[in-house]
Amino acid sequence: MNKKSLLITLLLCAAIGQFAYRAPEEGMFPLSEIHKVDLKKAGLKIDQNEVYNPNGISLVDALVNVGGCTGSFVSDQGLIITNHHCAFSAVQLASTPEHDYLNNGFVAKTHEEEIEAKGLTCRITDSYEDVSDKVLGAVANISDPATRLQLINNAMKNLALEAEKKDPSIKAEVSEMFIGKSYVLFKYKTIQDVRLVYVPDRRIGEFGGETDNWVWPRHTGDYSFMRAYVAKDGSPAKYSKDNVPYTPKKFLKVNAKGTNEEDFVFILGYPGKTFRHRPAQFINYQQQFLLPYVSQLYDFQNSTMESVGKKDKATELKLATRIKRNANVMKNYRGKLKGIKGIDLVAQKKQEDAALATFINSNVDVKAQYGNLMSDIDQLYQQINGDANRDLWLGQIYTSTSLLNMAKQLNAFKSDLEAQPSAQKENYFNSNIAKLKQSLNTVYEAYDIDVDRRILKKMMMDATAFSANQRVSAVDKITNRGTNNENMVNDFINDAFGLSRLKDQNYVFNNILKSAKSVNDYNDGILLFEKGIAEQIATLKPEKDRRDGVLNKLMGDYVNVKEKFLKKDFIPDANSTLRLTYGHVRGYSPADASYMAPYTTIKGILEKGATGNPEFNYPQQIRSLWEAKDFGPFAKKELNDVPVAFLYNMDTTGGNSGSPIMNAYGELIGVNFDRAYEATINDYAWNESYSRSIGVDIRYVLWVAQKIDHADFLLKEMGVKL
Repeated sequence: MNKKSLLITLLLCAAIGQFAYRAPEEGMFPLSEIHKVDLKKAGLKIDQNEVYNPNGISLVDALVNVGGCTGSFVSDQGLIITNHHCAFSAVQLASTPEHDYLNNGFVAKTHEEEIEAKGLTCRITDSYEDVSDKVLGAVANISDPATRLQLINNAMKNLALEAEKKDPSIKAEVSEMFIGKSYVLFKYKTIQDVRLVYVPDRRIGEFGGETDNWVWPRHTGDYSFMRAYVAKDGSPAKYSKDNVPYTPKKFLKVNAKGTNEEDFVFILGYPGKTFRHRPAQFINYQQQFLLPYVSQLYDFQNSTMESVGKKDKATELKLATRIKRNANVMKNYRGKLKGIKGIDLVAQKKQEDAALATFINSNVDVKAQYGNLMSDIDQLYQQINGDANRDLWLGQIYTSTSLLNMAKQLNAFKSDLEAQPSAQKENYFNSNIAKLKQSLNTVYEAYDIDVDRRILKKMMMDATAFSANQRVSAVDKITNRGTNNENMVNDFINDAFGLSRLKDQNYVFNNILKSAKSVNDYNDGILLFEKGIAEQIATLKPEKDRRDGVLNKLMGDYVNVKEKFLKKDFIPDANSTLRLTYGHVRGYSPADASYMAPYTTIKGILEKGATGNPEFNYPQQIRSLWEAKDFGPFAKKELNDVPVAFLYNMDTTGGNSGSPIMNAYGELIGVNFDRAYEATINDYAWNESYSRSIGVDIRYVLWVAQKIDHADFLLKEMGVKL
């Protein structure tokens, strides 16, 4: 290597070393990696085995995955604490205009008063096993990318089925820890009967609304309580009045004294997905296509639903969960966009990738194995970007329009029914019709025809503007790619919606789904339009499978060679499996000459309430109690107030909602619910200077429970001494 090349290599290595450096607190550590972390040195005061002990009971056994969020047991009677927003959909389904639990809150003072949390189950991690050799052994000699990925997926599925066959009491899943590289078999226990116990007033649980979402300072009491129930013999069972509260192996002790600044804290939870170990092209796709498209689409959807929701209370309640979910994603994606651009992450990744390419080309053996890696990644993403608009549209169309979602399910059922031998059709219908009705009912619960009309029109008009190589054939068939696209789209929607019987749930359930013959005989414009969309998706599937297969292999190679280059093992990206993260209660400086302190107080609720913003409304009892300084034992002496929320530099993402925040002794001192706006970029990059997560302080939870909602019985159940 000549001197010039050597100098370039040294500079690039120095640059990537700078970008690769992370403070010790970074990392969502899987169970298999916890033993590699020195938590005692970081500040843990209990034995590390008390956090996770594969051969005994530990804090991990108090964790549950509930409705895509995390929760934790806080009593020996199956009591669970999680976030208000994690219970939101179940509360919405339990609410009516007469019993508006969504806005007014709910307190069950006895077990008999607890309400079924429809749609929610609890999943408890039972054990795990590395099965990478078994999965990758199935594709050792396979070169075709689509076939390779299919065989990997089959191996993952078969390993899970085999585990469930050996132990029918568990649900098994094989999770991909590193794409194309490592796989772990997880075994879960599932509790099917979950009930609402205590949900605060929405003005507390959602204080600040979208104004404050992903923002610090925060004053949201984002918590709720549920209870897990099982059959009398302890086995999982569907909701029944005969079920009894579940007795967990472990539950968390609540520490009503909370934390102080710079205290060591840690979280156990089920973070969703992160993408730290991806190349520049992936980040560029997020910045250029995915994030702006989805955030703009959800903005339109929400403005539409909010407008339609004004017509009556029932419609407002019906659309509430969808609006909330959309708004959360929309603001998160816009924060990610701001963050990616703010730190110029694409340029950083390009510099890292350039250094990696130099490393590959400077070593004969490495070049022989990975010489085409970087160019192959670039070529694949050129293909992905070339179809991005159409593919994103196809990925959103069914969640955007309820009638198309229903049509998709009905068409799929019709197709499966038609594929059965004549003698088996009735049996197939009788065996599967209940499941179809249940799935359709979920869609109808949030369906409104005016919302569907407006959103479908936007989606179709968007499709008419796509480039020649990205056309949506079902839309082109309606417009004939003419000049009066809007008129044709309007005519189609008016005719199809006017004639379709899918908009009438009673007719669908009692007439269309009455028999195999009635299902087969029914057709309309919505079904035909959906069939055209499904046919195009099926036509595109082989190429999509090929690309997914290529990506799987390339990303596995990318991580492998990058680990060789940096001479370190990476922590796997989050993938909804149980993880640990740790750090300290700590403020931060988001901009020059500004500092964000790590605690907010009730005083801040009153200050925000004085702005006149309706999202800052709060129950007047809060003001009365604050003015009387009636804080009970829950005040923080230094603040002379009750702490509401607090900041910490732990590594969290979606799915960590509801995660218990624990102190050095493994005691519950808060519930994680959000990140600061600057930290929405955590999915792609973490940095101690700006990555801050937000939790509701347990002192505020207990104060509201006792002083506002008079739920002293819950404090007693949790062993909180007053």
